[in-house]
Amino acid sequence: MKYGFVKVAAAVPHLKVADTSYNAERIIALMQQAAKEQVEIVCFPELSVTGYTCGDLFFQQVLLQAAQKALSRILLASEDLDLTAIVGLPLPLEGRLYNAAVVLRQGRITAVVPKSYLPGTREFYEPRWFSSALGMENTGIRLCGQDCPFGTRLLTDTGNACFAVEICEDLWSVIPPGSHHALAGADLVFNLSASNSLTGKYDYLLQLVTQQSARCLCGYVYASAGCGESTTDLVFGGNGLIAESGKLLAESQRFSREEQLIVSEIDVDRLRSDRLQSAAFKQERPVGYQTVFLPEINKENETLTRTVRPLPFVPEEEEMDLRCREIFDIQVGGLVKRLEHTSAKAAVVGISGGLDSTLALLVCAKAFDKLGRDRRDIIGITMPGFGTSDRTHTNALDLMSHLGVTNKEIDIKAACRQHFSDIGHDETVHDVVYENSQARERTQILMDYANGLGGMVIGTGDLSELALGWATYNGDHMSMYGVNGGIPKTLIRYLVHWVAETQVDDASRDTLLDILDTPVSPELLPTDKSGQIAQKTEDLVGPYELHDFFLYYLLRFGFTPDKVLWLACRAFAGQYDKAVIQKWLQTFVRRFFAQQFKRSCLPDGPKVGSVGLSPRGDWRMPSDAVSQEWLKTLE
Repeated sequence: MKYGFVKVAAAVPHLKVADTSYNAERIIALMQQAAKEQVEIVCFPELSVTGYTCGDLFFQQVLLQAAQKALSRILLASEDLDLTAIVGLPLPLEGRLYNAAVVLRQGRITAVVPKSYLPGTREFYEPRWFSSALGMENTGIRLCGQDCPFGTRLLTDTGNACFAVEICEDLWSVIPPGSHHALAGADLVFNLSASNSLTGKYDYLLQLVTQQSARCLCGYVYASAGCGESTTDLVFGGNGLIAESGKLLAESQRFSREEQLIVSEIDVDRLRSDRLQSAAFKQERPVGYQTVFLPEINKENETLTRTVRPLPFVPEEEEMDLRCREIFDIQVGGLVKRLEHTSAKAAVVGISGGLDSTLALLVCAKAFDKLGRDRRDIIGITMPGFGTSDRTHTNALDLMSHLGVTNKEIDIKAACRQHFSDIGHDETVHDVVYENSQARERTQILMDYANGLGGMVIGTGDLSELALGWATYNGDHMSMYGVNGGIPKTLIRYLVHWVAETQVDDASRDTLLDILDTPVSPELLPTDKSGQIAQKTEDLVGPYELHDFFLYYLLRFGFTPDKVLWLACRAFAGQYDKAVIQKWLQTFVRRFFAQQFKRSCLPDGPKVGSVGLSPRGDWRMPSDAVSQEWLKTLE
């Protein structure tokens, strides 16, 4: 697929125990279905050619010979299919029998991987029939008339991705082979399994698969035997799972009587970006690996079956309460420590009636509660200017009253007019001087007032504003501790709503909900004739939901802007058209590069998520870097 996505599938076919002809027929049918759905790599269950529950029939020459004839039939059918398939069968070799996975592509066997860890306790008897491949060196064998590599340390490179194979119990071992495979360069790990169903086992399996994909920064595809297996003593649920870097992308319907093909796309670009930044992948590469290179599969299909969330910073609904509580606690914890360390006698916050200053004030209130300090030592200062609306001013006063903090109002208009006179600026010219003078006047008031009290100024600016440089240098850009600096605008909205619903009284809640309903604005230009906000940030710089989407994918994974555009068109389908998204993406890239100088001298503040812009931590970038190469991808 385009932009680093690889379409994969876990197949759970109908199966009849020891009926290799029937099993080959079903495998071929699902391979053909996978090819029609433009799957690049499809994985079948463990011993899928014979069935896992053949017992001592594995010692029968009839079954072993029939399995290889079935494999030959599968190979023949694959000649016209543009995909790679992985099937399982018992493989006799040099007086031993191996539980093996066969990787095949268009009539050719490209790799044969034997199972390393054989379960032999309780309901499992694999050592009775099979030999372990632990410690085995890679070698070559002849299978179905073809010479092919054989071993546990084999990688297959399709051109779009590099993958490796492990088999069932390998995943459950203390150090799964897949961990070595990932360190050796495998982007994807496929597991052919025949794990039986027991009460509670599936939950543990989900943890294993998702955690292994997270730990190894890989895509993990798990295909397990279904209801066609013998039920003499066990039942097999037919588990098909696809995970990427800790997130479950797709799963089968358990205990289904129908065969299933579970399809999703693995974002290999994302995995490789994470690995470039991971200390684990800077260690010595495991030795003894052999890579088989296949002709690149060129599938131009642009259809994604996986969902692209439009608000990547915002938690899923079922996690909202837990995540919001955790983020708020991080903010509060950071401020508590800073207040204790500095012995600050007060916290001074500029309160505008907007979202950012609201969240900062809520954090201050909670921090003072934790310290057992009087909230009246929180000084909320409203500083009405030329663009302050009655609505935001009223909300600011009401919120401070409800929270029990000290309220002080200082009108900045006279001071700004004096400043305009001092520097010879015409007040009727509403340019950047007119706007920034107000922002710097407010910051000067906050700093000087805090000095007079022996207190500290708590910053209100957020991560989205830092990314866009939407802050006045040495104005709202500066503080003594920035509690919101790690939180993007889209998330702030949900945090304030969470506080409104769970942390405050009814009066405070009503005020918070009205603040949430107020347009985002710096309020630096005069209001309209009816006294309403005239300067709306998102009309000028673009929708924050788009900018936060761009911020996440450009910084978190280093994606190219054209890939971010492609993803955004899918995430915001029906909301914004491509031209609009592209326009604001170009704006984001230009501003992000041009405004780095503001981020090079940020105040301290807590990191709360996977994206940060602190010059001391997550983001170190020269202020004079050029954006031209990034913008070229959007031409």
